[in-house]
Amino acid sequence: MTPLALNGSPLWYAGRAGGTLALILLTATVVLGIASGGRAAPRRIGRFEIGLLHRNLSLLTLAFLALHVATVLLDPFVHLGWAAAVLPFGASYRPLWLGLGTAGFDLLLAVLATSALRLRLGGRRWKAVHRTAYAAWPLALFHAVGTGTDTRLPLQLWLYAGCLAAVVAAVWWRLARAGPGRVTGRLLAALSAGAVPVLLTVFLAGGPLQPGWAHRAAAAAITLGGGR
Repeated sequence: MTPLALNGSPLWYAGRAGGTLALILLTATVVLGIASGGRAAPRRIGRFEIGLLHRNLSLLTLAFLALHVATVLLDPFVHLGWAAAVLPFGASYRPLWLGLGTAGFDLLLAVLATSALRLRLGGRRWKAVHRTAYAAWPLALFHAVGTGTDTRLPLQLWLYAGCLAAVVAAVWWRLARAGPGRVTGRLLAALSAGAVPVLLTVFLAGGPLQPGWAHRAAAAAITLGGGR
């Protein structure tokens, strides 16, 4: 654990806890959405109950995500402005890794906003925006791995592995239960499900799991942020 993790402020701990819980809840939301869609939907549970659970998990995810964002912005260590919460890759502190999280947050906000206007937008447009929310999950995962100062802790690594395994298993379950047709979409889903674990493993081995990653990431952020 880094010195920051040992001597972090209450805001730091609240930010890390909120972010970790938001990732877990987002994973559960994505897994439920993937595994219960199409022909993979369980027959013993009504779609209304599944939809209600999916909505409640989504709202809990946004609540803990809001806690994560607010505490990180209030933490004096990183000196982030409020614009960093909605404008990706504009922060001076680790802009790439924070930008991934901001991009994922923006996608979830878009789903929330369009859900409130679902009747006006129509089902087809709302579903198109809703599907983009699935991209928020890999963005959140790489954001957590890349910027988290506790990534090298075994418990945190097991948590990331569990989230990854759950989503990949849900994708393969959905593909196994899918009927004929939409070959391109299924092939893309299969390739994505296989690519994310490979990319994450390569990234972990060459980055966060190497000594001095936190300092190298901060140094890169300083360079990208304009030399400050």
